Amino acid sequence: MARKPKKSSTKKSSPRKPRRRKSGFAFPWWRLALVLVFLGLVYVAWLDFQVYRQFEGKRWALPAKVYARPLELHAGAELGPDAFARELSLLGYHLVPSLRQPGEVSRDGTRFHLWTRGFAFSDGDEPARQLRLRFSDQRLESVEALRGDDPVRLLRLEPLQIGAIHPARHEDRLLVRREEVPELLVNTLIAVEDRDFYRHHGISLRGIGRALWVNLRAGGVVQGGSTLTQQLVKNLFLSSERSLVRKANEAIMALLLERRYDKDEILEAYFNEVYLAQDGSRAIHGFGLASRHFFDRPLAELDAGQAALLVGMVKGPSYYDPLRQPERATRRRNLVLALMAEQGIIAPDRLKHLQASPIRVVPHRAQSSNRVPAFMDLVRQQLRRDYQEADLQSEGLRIFTTLDPQVQETLEQSLSRQLTRLERQRGLADKELQGAGVVTSVAGEVLAMVGDREPHAAGFNRALQARRPVGSLLKPAVFLSALEQPDRYHLATLLQDEPLRLEQPTGEPWEPQNYDKQFHGAVPLYQALVHSYNVATARLGLDLGIPAVITTLQRLGLDQQMRPFPSLVLGAVDLSPWKVTEMYQTFASGGFRVPLRAIREVVAVDGTPLQHYPLQVEAVVAPEPTYLLTVALQGVVREGTANGLAQWLHPRLKVAGKTGTTDDLRDSWFAGYSADHLGVIWIGRDDNQAMGLTGGNGAMQVWGDLFSRMSTRSLEPQPPEGIEWLWIDAATGLRSEEGCPGAVPLPFIRGSAPQELAPCARTPVPRPLQWLRELFQ
Repeated sequence: MARKPKKSSTKKSSPRKPRRRKSGFAFPWWRLALVLVFLGLVYVAWLDFQVYRQFEGKRWALPAKVYARPLELHAGAELGPDAFARELSLLGYHLVPSLRQPGEVSRDGTRFHLWTRGFAFSDGDEPARQLRLRFSDQRLESVEALRGDDPVRLLRLEPLQIGAIHPARHEDRLLVRREEVPELLVNTLIAVEDRDFYRHHGISLRGIGRALWVNLRAGGVVQGGSTLTQQLVKNLFLSSERSLVRKANEAIMALLLERRYDKDEILEAYFNEVYLAQDGSRAIHGFGLASRHFFDRPLAELDAGQAALLVGMVKGPSYYDPLRQPERATRRRNLVLALMAEQGIIAPDRLKHLQASPIRVVPHRAQSSNRVPAFMDLVRQQLRRDYQEADLQSEGLRIFTTLDPQVQETLEQSLSRQLTRLERQRGLADKELQGAGVVTSVAGEVLAMVGDREPHAAGFNRALQARRPVGSLLKPAVFLSALEQPDRYHLATLLQDEPLRLEQPTGEPWEPQNYDKQFHGAVPLYQALVHSYNVATARLGLDLGIPAVITTLQRLGLDQQMRPFPSLVLGAVDLSPWKVTEMYQTFASGGFRVPLRAIREVVAVDGTPLQHYPLQVEAVVAPEPTYLLTVALQGVVREGTANGLAQWLHPRLKVAGKTGTTDDLRDSWFAGYSADHLGVIWIGRDDNQAMGLTGGNGAMQVWGDLFSRMSTRSLEPQPPEGIEWLWIDAATGLRSEEGCPGAVPLPFIRGSAPQELAPCARTPVPRPLQWLRELFQ
């Protein structure tokens, strides 16, 4: 039998996997590292550029600072000791037994010792001085230097800051230079915030290590090890976000900042940037402004306790606010004081005394931006002619105005006091009445403005914006139009105060009535103005022609549209107190139209004068008719509708003025002037309802209160060359003589006086009786 072939025992071999060949490619880590290094360098360079651009450029948007007029002191100045003391109080001077530093004053009756603060005016710096001042009879008798032999001929106190024009973020700061910061404050800040400041280069590894440990234990970022440089970088360039990325940027930028700038430059920026308080919508930045805000002192006048408080507040401005958290602020201050004693900044034996001293900060008051909101509205209005709002908010301009702080304060007090009295007297609700007022110098400078009975309330400014019927305040323009025609009218011209009926285009008759509902027959022209007779004034206006009266009003500064209705001559025109002031300014200045100014000059942040606002004068009314009108307006005060001023004013103080009352007693006005000042007051209700007040028993009361407490000179105008004074019979308007019944002395433009004699007169008066003018005055 054949045998089967034997199967091979060899197994079929599986295909062999190809052997992996070694590759020659390796990941280029070193290239990635180079790219990252390059990108890091680019990023650092970009950060360096940001630091350079912002630190070298304009670091802060600086608000424009607005100042009142500076008080000028010289021997012979009309200024009483109490008024001087009030001025110093407004400026924040501290009453002390003896002088130790600038900003202090001591008083002994009418004698003062004063250490002034310096101030940089555009025409030169006014240095700080120690002075002795003596007053006598409401006059500054002498000004002497306590040190040195140089006589003091003229001295200007630093002006009061009355406002600021803030940027949109409402940050406010008072820039200081490094050399202006006292070493006490510098050493205290470094001791508390960054003891290694002069040894590190922007970051402190010791501080970072301590913060890192605390953050790791807390599981998040709860503490920083920031140096002063890092704090400055965060405030200037970065947000307050707590993240490692922001912290890394902060460290890098701090190193870059220290590489570019020296320690003093960094300190100066820190002192101006750090946030220290909130005042309403205004953020208080920098130690310079914080010192003023809390202590009403410049940095140079801070004591150890005040410096300790400000430095302590850096940690938490709201948490340690001495106005809201006095106990917490005291503990923080005392902790800083202890550290100051430990570091040798203050003597250890002073520590307990300083810690036991209470914190004294100025009470919360209306801050500078809201001190005089009505006047600030006017300043802004006049500035907009020459400056953009962005420049006013960011360029740090210094604006010197005409505001007189004492006149402003007196106006505010008089308006508030009299409105309250009138409401109680008339049984009106509390704060039912509103009011506004403007005071100017006769030369045309605005000294004070109030647009609300709450003078610090910003909002609707009634002095500038409230247009109300002016009533009889417009009558002087009618009489001036007549007196400019001496061939037709003079003060003795007889006017008919008899019933008047005039048919109007509407078909309704116009029948003006006098306030007393009586008619007075033939009255001299000056008596028609003195007693404010409506019918006589209406007849005079119609005789002159309404267009002629409108032309006069336009010459006096009223540029609005006025319809030629007969009622216009009785005050059917809506004007603001500001517009009334512009009109009466021409009367007060002797016939010269003087555009009212609130700004004297604007100065750049570096002291360079940018713009000066000189007074502009234009003669629009001849001096003779203006003089006649002023004499008649003095008669209004002496014997007419404003004779109630006698209860307010000294008998030797002569003024001129005019009351104004509108229909249904809705508006009460008074405008009047002395030799130095013009004042216009309005009282009414915002809902335009009747209030039961005439010009005489309403607005005139405020005016009288105001002018009785102001320092002003009696109005005794000198007659122009073309004026003569003569005796006139008041009943007939004929020439008379002294001693005749009803004879009064009146001024006339030469050649215009009546020639016909009254029965009592024996002979014509041969020449002007100038002595009668003196008797009259």
